[in-house]
Amino acid sequence: MVDRIDAARRSFNMSRVRSVDTRPEMEVRRLLHKLGYRFRLHRRSLPGRPDLVFPSRRAAIFVHGCFWHRHAGCRKASMPSTRAEFWAEKFASNEARDERVQCALVDEGWRVEVVWECEVRDSDTLARRLISFLGVPVPAAAVARTGSQL
Repeated sequence: MVDRIDAARRSFNMSRVRSVDTRPEMEVRRLLHKLGYRFRLHRRSLPGRPDLVFPSRRAAIFVHGCFWHRHAGCRKASMPSTRAEFWAEKFASNEARDERVQCALVDEGWRVEVVWECEVRDSDTLARRLISFLGVPVPAAAVARTGSQL
């Protein structure tokens, strides 16, 4: 199958795909901040530059796009119909890199959590999961600020 748009337009479209400060990442950051958590962003000294780092808790969170990181069973993890061999190789290398990075962080004593792009929609469920992962009770005032029914 042939690509429906020309190479210049495809190149432009791909150049707009962000690696940091994506919409799902920003939503997770806003949620955690409202809950009272403070964090560091994209710590370069750690393998894989996690999106959110909680140094005192030795915890790291990655916010993955379902398409690029192949969220199993998600409708957003579709396979492009053009250049199937290229994409299969690209996705396999992304998955292998994600696994290597997470193992390296665990080996260094970090706890790792992955939040998928499609999970950001349900903020109440996501908030409960992140609170459970971070393992620290959240002040009631912080929960009240979110308007969430935790």
